[in-house]
Amino acid sequence: MSTTLSLAITTTLVLYAVAMGIGLARLFRGPSAQDRVLAMDFIYVVGMLVMLALAIRYDSEMYFEGALLMVLFGFVGSMALAKFLLRGEVI
Repeated sequence: MSTTLSLAITTTLVLYAVAMGIGLARLFRGPSAQDRVLAMDFIYVVGMLVMLALAIRYDSEMYFEGALLMVLFGFVGSMALAKFLLRGEVI
């Protein structure tokens, strides 16, 4: 791996960590439940991006599969929480 790519991935991971910290702050301080659900959705998307950056860094396909599973479970969780907030019940 070239030094430029290594530096870019390291910078990207640091910025993703900052973004995740901001999302966690919003999750804990959100004034409404909708804000907290949106912050949780943002956090799992940033987590997926971290896994993709690690896949590029370590040249491993396993991270791509983990990122796909993370997004699928996050989507299902977001839909369940949205349905709960709208109707008060999930099923």
